[in-house]
Amino acid sequence: MAEDCLILGGGVIGLSLAYELAGAGASVHVVERGTTGREASWAGAGILPPGNITDPQTADERLIRLCHDLHPRWSAQLREETGIDNEYRRTGGLYLARTAEEATAVRQQGHKWRDLGISVEFPTASQLRDIEPALAWAKTDSENAESENDDALFAPDEAQLRNPRHLRALRAACAARGVRLTEGESVEDFEIAGKRVTGVRTAANRHVAGAICVTGGAWSKAALARLGTTIALKPIRGQIALLQAPAKLLRRVINDGKRYLVPRADGRVLVGSTEEDVGFLKRTTVEAIGELLRFAGELVPGLQQATLETSWAGLRPMTPDERPYLGRVPDFENAFVAAGHFRAGLQLSPGTAVIMRQAMLGQPIELELAAFRVDRG
Repeated sequence: MAEDCLILGGGVIGLSLAYELAGAGASVHVVERGTTGREASWAGAGILPPGNITDPQTADERLIRLCHDLHPRWSAQLREETGIDNEYRRTGGLYLARTAEEATAVRQQGHKWRDLGISVEFPTASQLRDIEPALAWAKTDSENAESENDDALFAPDEAQLRNPRHLRALRAACAARGVRLTEGESVEDFEIAGKRVTGVRTAANRHVAGAICVTGGAWSKAALARLGTTIALKPIRGQIALLQAPAKLLRRVINDGKRYLVPRADGRVLVGSTEEDVGFLKRTTVEAIGELLRFAGELVPGLQQATLETSWAGLRPMTPDERPYLGRVPDFENAFVAAGHFRAGLQLSPGTAVIMRQAMLGQPIELELAAFRVDRG
């Protein structure tokens, strides 16, 4: 059975693309090596940094702005189609620093966002306590209580979604739109005729479609190598702990360098995350989880009484410039790739789905893809 489009990889990028393509009337088949939606996109925290850019100039800015606009719309649409609430919430996010170097980086980020038209506040110590009272690290010196902090910024338009629920909603919506989902099949080879991929072989089956797109996250490099294309992509392990707090302590996403606390609506708190270059070794370690728990308890003392519910690890697909590969595979007319989103897979997923749907169906593309091309230097 031949479909219009074959998606190789069933994470948030693949499922979002399948959802978009099916919504445009295409017949779609998703082939996933494991279980759909259970790799990096499931393992992440669901943080959506602010992206309401007033006048986006670069391709990155336009993609971020597109995604910022799409997330609340997709959340409402998925809830209407499936009855599943992905818990998209605009909670706001605090960005903290502990050293002079980190404070400089926080300041620069805040001024950059302001230049882009994004709402940013540099709270005073008393304002910081009002924004997040449970935060131990807020300054308490009354003499400086009304002075702007050099080491904190507040982004009121930062949002979050609950990624396991978002993925469940995407799977249900794809199925409702007629998308065929095949799990437990890894790509072993491609059949090629001239500049076209005519078939995809797994150990169990041969799949045929008018166009294919590789959306396999950290595993995309191996698939593209079979098409003669080399990409600089590698897996970076991130570990996360899930806490059940004795009371609802936090209201905002807390960002501290590459680590974070994400409060869920039911009182749970995600604590993450590491960045470890360990290949495809996807497991948690006592050392890393212990350090994350210490970080959480120091930042919010109330979390010292929380219960460690579980922990997990995921493999993020990182490119050298931390920008995804989006667009056509070199030398092929009907082969595409959307991979390498690193820590921003959930954030960039709806916009990626829209522009890749446009590319695969030969429609006008909303933004220039040159910055994301596979063969960029």
